[in-house]
Amino acid sequence: MNTNVEDYGISPIDETTASSGLIPGRITAVHRERYEVVCQHGEIGARLKSGIYFSGTADERFPTVGDYVLLQYNSGGDSLIVKTGERKSSFSRSDYSGHGAAYAKSILEQLVAANFDYVFIMASLNYDFNVKRIERYLTMAWQSGAQPVIVLTKADLSHQVSEQLQQVREIAIGADVFAISSKTGDGLDELKGYLQPRKTIVFLGSSGVGKSSLVNALAEEEIMKVSGIREEDSKGRHTTTHRQLTLLNNRVMVIDTPGMRELGLWDADSGISETFSDVEALFQQCKFADCTHEREPGCAVKQSMQNGALNEDRWQRYLQLKKENLFVTNKAAYLREKDKWHKLSVINKRRK
Repeated sequence: MNTNVEDYGISPIDETTASSGLIPGRITAVHRERYEVVCQHGEIGARLKSGIYFSGTADERFPTVGDYVLLQYNSGGDSLIVKTGERKSSFSRSDYSGHGAAYAKSILEQLVAANFDYVFIMASLNYDFNVKRIERYLTMAWQSGAQPVIVLTKADLSHQVSEQLQQVREIAIGADVFAISSKTGDGLDELKGYLQPRKTIVFLGSSGVGKSSLVNALAEEEIMKVSGIREEDSKGRHTTTHRQLTLLNNRVMVIDTPGMRELGLWDADSGISETFSDVEALFQQCKFADCTHEREPGCAVKQSMQNGALNEDRWQRYLQLKKENLFVTNKAAYLREKDKWHKLSVINKRRK
């Protein structure tokens, strides 16, 4: 079965690639060591070529959902992925190996998705509404290199939609904010401007915020399973179990992700600066260039909090994210160095 690969954003094959016998594809799902890939032969299964990705000198990046790759096609079984293409955007979080950051024996980058144009940050307007969590997602969305869009779901379950919209717009500098209901259809038309052919949208949010329901509404057909909410706490049940890139009938691609309540920062300096651009703009107005924003005279940050221009809670959230990002960055570097010296120690003991 031939597939129109250009609908998936895959560029036509060039002469150099053709002469090498390789074909281009795009990752649509990852299942441990096995990948689902769309290419000119349709949806196929593939694995990484071990000599390229697992050799001692390997520097090829492991692919994730949304990545463009080159394949050695095999019509009788799994094809082999031999190269991961350059990424225009990517979304990562910290993996603490089942521990909290402070006690983690390793801190690794977990790549969630790549090569998308928009990040739809999904948050429910029921009892799970949390501005602080939205702010964290926004930080990672800006860090990804794509344009964030905040979608407040289940508007039919809230009696304070206007107030909640205002709360989010105050912290969502540079990002559009919409309130929608997939159940009633309210607000869905406002999202149509983002539904352009060959554009990719990644959906992020906690479990049960309505990601799958929105995908179905945008697709105008049921392509993903939907679970209801628990009446006792208005929280949704987990529906999506793995990351999946899907091409809709309107040729828009969506990447649905499992719900992520915990979102550990990973190398998020620029994302923090973008999310808190209003805060960092004040630093230029301080009397002293090395102002710590604590006790110095002429501190624009302190003055803004005193006159109400800057909310003190927002300032504290900024400091918290900066501190967390620095901690994770330093600890990850420390653990890598510790592991390197441990391996050298083992080698030296074996030589004795």
